[in-house]
Amino acid sequence: MASYLPSMEKVQHAVLGPRGGDKVADLQKETKEMSDKARLTTDYGVKQTSADDWLKIVNNDKTGPMLLEDPFARERIHRFDHERIPERVVHARGSGAFGKFKLFESAEDVTFAPILTDTSRETPIFIRFSTVLGSRGSADTVRDVRGFAIKFYTQEGNWDIVANNIPVFFIQDAIKFPDVIHAGKPEPHNEVPQAQTAHNNFWDFQYNHTEATHMFMWAMSDRGIPRSYRMMQGFGVNTFTLINAKGERHFVKFIFTPELGVHSLIWDEALKLAGQDPDFHRKDLWEAIENGVFPKWKFGIQVIPEADEHKFDFDILDATKIWPEDLVPVRYIGEFELNRNPDEFFPQTEQVAFCTSHIVPGIGFSDDPLLQGRNFSYFDTQLSRLGINWQELPINRPVCPVMNFNRDGAMRHTITKGTVNYWPNRFEKVKPATHEEGGYVEYAEKVAGIKARARSAKFKEHFAQAQLFWNSMSAVEKNHIINALGFELDHCEDPVVYERMVTRLADIDLGLAQTVAEMVGGEPPKEASRPNHGRKAPGLSQTEFPGSKPTIASRRIAILVADGYDQVAYSAAYAAISAGLAIPLVIGTKRSKIVAAGGAGSTTPHHHLEGFRSTMVDAIFIPGGVDSIRALSKNGRALHWIREAFGHLKAIGATGEAVDLVNKAIGLPAVSVSESAEVQDSYGVVTMRETKPGSLSEAVDIVKGGAGFMEKFFHNIAQHRCWARELDGLHSQVAY
Repeated sequence: MASYLPSMEKVQHAVLGPRGGDKVADLQKETKEMSDKARLTTDYGVKQTSADDWLKIVNNDKTGPMLLEDPFARERIHRFDHERIPERVVHARGSGAFGKFKLFESAEDVTFAPILTDTSRETPIFIRFSTVLGSRGSADTVRDVRGFAIKFYTQEGNWDIVANNIPVFFIQDAIKFPDVIHAGKPEPHNEVPQAQTAHNNFWDFQYNHTEATHMFMWAMSDRGIPRSYRMMQGFGVNTFTLINAKGERHFVKFIFTPELGVHSLIWDEALKLAGQDPDFHRKDLWEAIENGVFPKWKFGIQVIPEADEHKFDFDILDATKIWPEDLVPVRYIGEFELNRNPDEFFPQTEQVAFCTSHIVPGIGFSDDPLLQGRNFSYFDTQLSRLGINWQELPINRPVCPVMNFNRDGAMRHTITKGTVNYWPNRFEKVKPATHEEGGYVEYAEKVAGIKARARSAKFKEHFAQAQLFWNSMSAVEKNHIINALGFELDHCEDPVVYERMVTRLADIDLGLAQTVAEMVGGEPPKEASRPNHGRKAPGLSQTEFPGSKPTIASRRIAILVADGYDQVAYSAAYAAISAGLAIPLVIGTKRSKIVAAGGAGSTTPHHHLEGFRSTMVDAIFIPGGVDSIRALSKNGRALHWIREAFGHLKAIGATGEAVDLVNKAIGLPAVSVSESAEVQDSYGVVTMRETKPGSLSEAVDIVKGGAGFMEKFFHNIAQHRCWARELDGLHSQVAY
């Protein structure tokens, strides 16, 4: 994807540090560069003279039959027919990138794993983001859980954290995994709906599994429709263990918090983007890295000493429960960055394979029953998709030495010299490693119990944390959850499904249940199934993660123009947006050259108003110019752009004559506009009617309360949305 930043040179792939480039160097062994010097060959190395015609019987007047003897044509068709491998059963739709992990605080008090204790290291990583339910051809912006899987290529072997953007899961025991996925996938009789949970079977499952109550509240929240992969938190979900040099064990959860903050789409925006730009998230990730705005996350751990395992009113091994941060604070000890796009999607992003069972010395498993099942399942999955030698694929192989007695199998690459392929052997070759040599040694946990298909008592409480989540939401987030449930249950045609789900919501909050019941046609409950305990916890609301600093970096900002636009305002805005490492996108009434007022300049738009929509940008700016604004005022799509951006709570900036256009499009008395050279900021609509030389600064310091036009406009963009519009009901008064 081409960069939209003409003023910025393409950022070269980063050198990842002293050891950080190990994986890049490893992949170079398999990397080929195409050039005009290269010549077309078969897979077996013979140069070909044509790739256009199958060998056939011909004469000057007639084309006869093709010959089966043509090995070149047969190879091309043979290779094409077998290009596809089975897509993932879940997480089929994804995108990924390379990067590096850096530790800035040693966790040697809880683990001896060098990746978490050696602050001098930089470890190469590959991350794959994904949706869960949809096929490879589904859209990016559907409501769904997102995968957030990290492969650390450590010097001790590969360590995988197979994470999600939601910290809990629908089920407690892995044996239920086929059921929850079957229920969420398209219904079996007609294979619809694709990549959606808005159907009878999914919500029937939710009602019949009270343990899923906490999770579906997260999925119905704004976390289910992230603005960007770069703006998602990541959670390891399962409980792992850390072992320190003294042999002491701690339970641990892993958390990743984005530097840009945790932000989401508006539901109407997500719906439209699914049709307008179904690749929105993968383009967004690629574009940011190409333009040198490398996404970063803080890497955190929550730890509980083994002696404290049973001191909580929930079971810490239950994957449907969080560890509330007021009880178990997050300790941020490192950060990771994505800074290199893949060279080819299939061999890297599609063939990368993760396993929860990939751990390194100093890190171990807990008795989390969901984790135990995942450890079995992921190996099985890779066999089905990639074959027995899947760990030899370049993207999956570790950067440290690999030596064992595993042999043969389909697509074996490794050639191991020698006369023995077993242990023990008479040469004492390839001995098992000792603990001192870095060998993995399982923690000597004492286990006592009986064989039974059962769960402990604390696993049977399913509603307290769903209430905790609901109570911790802001007013805006609560409204979004209500609307999400209203949408989903409205798509359930079976009254049994939506009527029963209304009663389930009463297990969380009576007001929530009554409001949703009114929306979807269920019988509103008259009393709560159980009292809401009223407790809240930090770290659950997205509003607590605004970003480490106000920035417009990597945000897309549309500049709307027609012939006769104000060149001074346009140039100043374009330069300031570029200087802020945001992406200026010129949107015109046409894509051919547009001339400024008085012939003072010209621009060739990136897109025209019908080819691109406001859903694809984070903010819009409209410079003045009498003729430009006259043309835009008569253009229904231009008016729709402004109204839709307003309805989606995005920052809108206008100068000169454009102030009247914005005022006309929005048409709400509550939104005031500038009448002079003074800058007016009203509900994220920033206007300045009279522009003078120097009034539009190209160097902008983004601070709250900035006096200048660009300062106020950029500050609103950095806030992601103007939530006051929604809280005051203005967004619903404009048709979009």
